[in-house]
Amino acid sequence: LQKILILLQVTLSVVVGKTLMILFPNAMKRYILKMGEKSRMNQNPKFSYENWGPTFFSFKYLQFVLKVKWRRLEDEAYEGCPAPNTPVVTLDREVCHLLDFMKDNRPLILNFGSCT
Repeated sequence: LQKILILLQVTLSVVVGKTLMILFPNAMKRYILKMGEKSRMNQNPKFSYENWGPTFFSFKYLQFVLKVKWRRLEDEAYEGCPAPNTPVVTLDREVCHLLDFMKDNRPLILNFGSCT
């Protein structure tokens, strides 16, 4: 049921977004650029709007958003319950799962940081 609701929500937003891009291209360009400011996507000088802006509200965009949202349904963590076995990518670009790093009864420590 949750997947169906997400499908309807994302499909509706893509249809509305695509319609607005056709009817009001300049206003939608400003809106998408404003969204890019929040994610700092548009601060990369090698990334111009023409490279990534038109991909918003496309069929590939719909597929990607659905895939991410559906996977996140499985990643809910609750206190006292087992951790979700989220997929991760190693530095060697190998895809594995978080709990693959567990060894015996030792706790698994996750350290989040930044390289910038």
